[in-house]
Amino acid sequence: MTARDLFADRRWRWTAIAAAIVLALLLIVATFPFAWLKPSLERDWTRKIGRPVTIGEMRRETLFSFTPTIIVRDVRVPQPAWAGTGNLATIGTGEIRFNVFSALLGHFRPTEIALSGLRLALVRDADGRTNWTSGSRGRGRLALDRLALSGAQATYRDAKRDREAHLTLAADRTHGVTITGTGKIKGHAVTIEAYGPPITDAAARWPFAARIAGDAVGMTVKGVMAHPLDTAHMTAQMTAHAMDLKLVDAIIEAGLFGTQPVKLAAHVVHDGTRWTVTNLRGAIGGSDLTGHVSTKIVDGRTKLDGAVTFGRLDFDDLASDEGLARARQVTSQIGRKLVPPTRINLAHIGDTDGVIRVVARKLISKSPSSLTALSGTLTLDHRRLTLDPFRIDLTRGHVTGRIIVDQHDGAPLPRVTLALDLAGSDLPTLVGGDGDVTGSVTGRLRLVGRGSTFREVAGNADGRIGLIARDGVLPAKVASELGFDLGRTLTTSDDKQAGLRCAAIGLAMRGGTGTLDPMVIDTTRAQSRGQGTVRFPQEALAIRLTGAPKAKSVLRLPAAIIVSGTIKDPQVDLQKGAKSVGNILKAIGQSIAGDQPPRATDADCNALAARALGSRS
Repeated sequence: MTARDLFADRRWRWTAIAAAIVLALLLIVATFPFAWLKPSLERDWTRKIGRPVTIGEMRRETLFSFTPTIIVRDVRVPQPAWAGTGNLATIGTGEIRFNVFSALLGHFRPTEIALSGLRLALVRDADGRTNWTSGSRGRGRLALDRLALSGAQATYRDAKRDREAHLTLAADRTHGVTITGTGKIKGHAVTIEAYGPPITDAAARWPFAARIAGDAVGMTVKGVMAHPLDTAHMTAQMTAHAMDLKLVDAIIEAGLFGTQPVKLAAHVVHDGTRWTVTNLRGAIGGSDLTGHVSTKIVDGRTKLDGAVTFGRLDFDDLASDEGLARARQVTSQIGRKLVPPTRINLAHIGDTDGVIRVVARKLISKSPSSLTALSGTLTLDHRRLTLDPFRIDLTRGHVTGRIIVDQHDGAPLPRVTLALDLAGSDLPTLVGGDGDVTGSVTGRLRLVGRGSTFREVAGNADGRIGLIARDGVLPAKVASELGFDLGRTLTTSDDKQAGLRCAAIGLAMRGGTGTLDPMVIDTTRAQSRGQGTVRFPQEALAIRLTGAPKAKSVLRLPAAIIVSGTIKDPQVDLQKGAKSVGNILKAIGQSIAGDQPPRATDADCNALAARALGSRS
């Protein structure tokens, strides 16, 4: 069959035409004059930036290639208006090589980049807005077979994290990739260094090392990226030191808090959207810790899962010097308080969920404390934080229960639910002293309120607080005083003891004020009952105690005890006029006439316990 016959055949004719079209398209692609795109690129970038972007020259290096090298000169990208004046980026000369077919499919991924005279001025404002990204994620890694930088410099200003840097960048096939410079982190001077070998193969594993060095804060990272400059896929060993964990947070942006000086080390793996931190170890002040944590992005939310174990933990180590000074100042102004001002507002948590398990094997303190250990599991779900299970061990006994901080509704103050139980403890553990007053203690707390701190929550909480102490002893003289038995108080020796049958205290809480219901101290010698209130957050006491002996008294004083002050600093006084001559003569007259008020009987301790604790058992 001749060529004329083949062309006469319709099938072959259309095949030839299609092949000619394909060859023509390939020829167009391979020889496309990219200079034609210069005006449209300038217009597109000008529209995005809001200020005129200019490209002095743009052309292809070779006439025919499916992986062309585009040469640009005198590129100027101004800062967006919100970032100030000047330029975001300028390039003296640039050479960019890429695959045309990938670009046609919407994946512009350069394989070679060579830049001369690069200047970058990166800015992030106080609201977190940046001038180098549009907020999109998942753009993929650079697949570079070559990177060359000469005369490149960059500045970085971050108002949100209070940090800045002035950097020199260089890259070539001889010395590799280097970054050197100086900066400041929250006003503290640092030097910055980073190094990687020459980039010669986009598929090769790429070792790297980086260091931020300073007296106040520093960090080192040494590891391997799966591909050159592929920070999304890397394995590294990290160390950090700082005067305050908040300074480390200024680098890694993990939402950490102020502490005493810190030293940490960990093994880190970043695999796409997942970070895994293992073999975490270090110290915060005098507290040592180990642990692990992983984070991943699921449906736009950060999911945490991890555990932290303290061998020794001093709560003061979890506050900075500034924070401790503020706490001392507040204490000097308002006095000592039982309820801590621990901040629990979740408004700034953002899109973070997860589970963190915390254990402190030994609690230490610079001041006397009955706390010995703690453990708990923190679960965060859409601004609802649950601490459950939760346990604090005391020198004798323990506290267990659940704490919920719920701010999922976006309210300015979280709704806090406290459900705690005290078991197996005793009076010396709770109130201190030299053990002259003893007795086993059980407690129960059920409160609900709103506030940014536990102290604020107590100031408007509803619910109930109850304590019951049983089967103990106390000085017999004190027992007589509680019954206002002046005769036995004066004649009883200091070393004699009486039995403490039970002491029950219940607070019915409403709007931050607890009304005593009940308050009974029942001993083998006397019984005392109280009425009044405890008002939070001041923890102000307004209590009136009356009492009666259980046996006939030689001299019984008709009076009451007034308790004022605060829980931590109570003031105990006899009511006004109790020690007056007239009142004492009245007591003597009642004794002579046998006309004393009724004596006390043994209380029903089981019923008191149920009433105080708000339970039936």
